[in-house]
Amino acid sequence: MSDAVTALAGARFDGIATIEEAPVQGMVTLRADLTARKVGTAVKTVAGGPVPGPLGWFNAEGRGAAWMSPDELLLFVPHGQAAVAVAALEAALKGLHATAADVSDARAVFRVSGPQAREVLAKLTPADMAPDAFPPGMFRRTRLAQVPVAIGAGEDGFTLVCFRSVAGYVFDLLAGAAAPGSAVGYFPDGA
Repeated sequence: MSDAVTALAGARFDGIATIEEAPVQGMVTLRADLTARKVGTAVKTVAGGPVPGPLGWFNAEGRGAAWMSPDELLLFVPHGQAAVAVAALEAALKGLHATAADVSDARAVFRVSGPQAREVLAKLTPADMAPDAFPPGMFRRTRLAQVPVAIGAGEDGFTLVCFRSVAGYVFDLLAGAAAPGSAVGYFPDGA
């Protein structure tokens, strides 16, 4: 069996913000009635916390959950445990109209951090990146230039999830927007 690798072998760029490909991450898409008690229990068991509310997420120590739509979550688990997580969800949700799928190998994850991280993303997405409109703990689907992405705001930067097939394009977009000298000062002092 071959070792799991990221799409871009851990690519990194340092400019007005740091762009780095995250290590391999287990990810599971869960479609279900998110208000069902069984779903809440299963998510807590697999992801380590409650079902997040609309546009919410949590992620700590390789486990977490992100709200994707009224009936969909993206669950984060340590790499190599996604298949186990899918099996656990299927067993816990038996009898409910629900589906779980391991999407780990179909996604790439990037971290955007540093004082100008918010500005770098604001150059590329139509989502309002203002601190009061996109505070830590928020997660939303949007696009970056021409491709779909999901962005999560954390206390120390942003996590961006995209399809693995466009990882090179996304990295190049982010690196271009973070080029030294490219700050426009829209969010002063990295606010």
